[in-house]
Amino acid sequence: MTSAPNRRDLIASLEEPIARWIDGQSAYKGATGVQLAVAYRGELLLEQAWGFANLETGEEMTTDHLFRIASHSKTFTATSILRLAESGALRLDDIVEAHVPDLSGTPMGALSVRALLGHQAGVIRDSSDGDFWQHVFPFPDRAELIEILRTEGVVFEPNTHFKYTNIGYGLLGLVIEGATGKTYAEATTELIVEPLGLTDIGPEYVEARAADYAAGHTAKLAAAQPRAVIPHVDTRALASATGWYANARDLVAYGSAHVFGDERVLTDASKRLMQREESRFTSRDQAEARYGLGLDLAEVAGRQLVGHSGGYPGHITRTWIDPVDGLVVSVLTNDLDGAAGILAAGVLEIIELAVRAADDGAEIPDALRFDGRFAAMWNAFDVFDLGGRLHALSVRAPSPKGGATRIEVDGDRLVIEAEPSFGESGEPVVVTRDADGSITRVRLGAMSAVPIAGVDLAAPHLPRIAS
Repeated sequence: MTSAPNRRDLIASLEEPIARWIDGQSAYKGATGVQLAVAYRGELLLEQAWGFANLETGEEMTTDHLFRIASHSKTFTATSILRLAESGALRLDDIVEAHVPDLSGTPMGALSVRALLGHQAGVIRDSSDGDFWQHVFPFPDRAELIEILRTEGVVFEPNTHFKYTNIGYGLLGLVIEGATGKTYAEATTELIVEPLGLTDIGPEYVEARAADYAAGHTAKLAAAQPRAVIPHVDTRALASATGWYANARDLVAYGSAHVFGDERVLTDASKRLMQREESRFTSRDQAEARYGLGLDLAEVAGRQLVGHSGGYPGHITRTWIDPVDGLVVSVLTNDLDGAAGILAAGVLEIIELAVRAADDGAEIPDALRFDGRFAAMWNAFDVFDLGGRLHALSVRAPSPKGGATRIEVDGDRLVIEAEPSFGESGEPVVVTRDADGSITRVRLGAMSAVPIAGVDLAAPHLPRIAS
C-alpha cells in the first residue's frame, strides 16, 4: 500500500483528472454549478468550481461562493451536543424537559437526547404542513416549533424505527440553547466555528453576505425545461436541522476535525460515539443505510466513511470523511436535482483507481503515453494517468470505476486490460498521430474516436471513413 506521504502526493496529482471528470459529468447532466474541495489529513489539496452561481445573472461559480448545506447542519448540532457532554453541561441520557421546560410533562419532554441524535425518537419529520420547504410560508419560529412538538410530534414510540426528523433536530437546537443559556447560533459558533478558525461557515443565512451565496435553482422535470432561481430564506427554529451555510473549502476543514487524532473540537472517544452505528435499516428494497449520531455511515470506493448530505431548496450537497485515513471530500451543487452524491462518490472512485494502480506498480512507458478527451458516436471518454496507469473514463457513466477502461502494456503496444468482460478486453489500443505528433484518432478495441476540446458534445462525432 502507498505510504501516507505518497498517498498525499498521489491525491494532489489527481487535480486535472478529477476536474475533467466533473466537467464532463456536469455538462452531461446539465448542472448549473458545482464546487469541490478535497482535504487529506487536514491539508486542502484540491479546490475547484464549475459553471454558474446564478443562471439569471450569468455570474460564474467560484470556490468562494457560499452554499446552504442543509442537513449537514445535523452534524454541527450533534458535534455541539457531544462537546457539551464532554464539558458536563448535559448528558446524552438527559431527557428533553431538563433543558426545554416548555415541553415538561409532554411525550416530547420525556425523549432522550441520544434518541433524538440517532433519529430513534419517533418524531414527525417536517410537521403535518411542511410547505415551508417550498417557500409557501416561512420556516417555523421557536413558538411554532414548540406547538408542533406539543400537538403532533409523536409518530412512533422511541426506538421503534429509525425515523429521520428535521423537527427532532430543531428540538435539539432548543436543548443546546437550554444547556448553554445562549442562542443556537452563539453556542455553535463558540463550540465549533471559532476553535477551527473558519470564516466561511455558519449556522444560519446571513443577509449581509447575500452577494456571497450561490443562487439555488429549480430541478428539471424534462431535459429542455429551463431552471429558475430560488431565493434564500432564514430557517429560523430549524437552523439546527438545516440552516448552516459553507463553501466546500471550509466544509472539508470542518470534516477534518472528525478524523481521529485531531482533537481541536472533539476527543477521539466522542468521535467513536458519534461514528458508531446506531441504526441499520433498509426501506422499500433500497440499499441498506446506516446512521450514527448526526452522521450517516457508508462504504464508498472501498472506504468506511462518515458524513452527511444536504437538501435545501435549490442546493444539494454531500460530504464524506474517512476518519482513519484522513481523506475528506465535499461536493456542493446549486440545483434542486444536483448530483452532489454521485459526484462525491465519483471523486472517491477516481482516488481508489489511482491508489490501486500505484500499488500495482506497473507503469506505462513514456513512449506509449497519451491523454485527452475523445468522442465517437457511441460515447465520449477521457484518458488519464491515474497512479502511473492509463485509464479511459466515460464522460457519461456516473461511476468512474464502473465506466473505466484500464489500459495495459503488452510488449511494445497498449491493450485493454485482460479481464472477463462484455467489452473488448485484451484488444489493442491504437493511437494515430499526424506529422507534428498530434493525436488524430484513438481506437479502443473495435471503434475509433476523435479528439475534442472541452465538452464539445453539441453535434454527433462521426469519424470519417477513409475513401
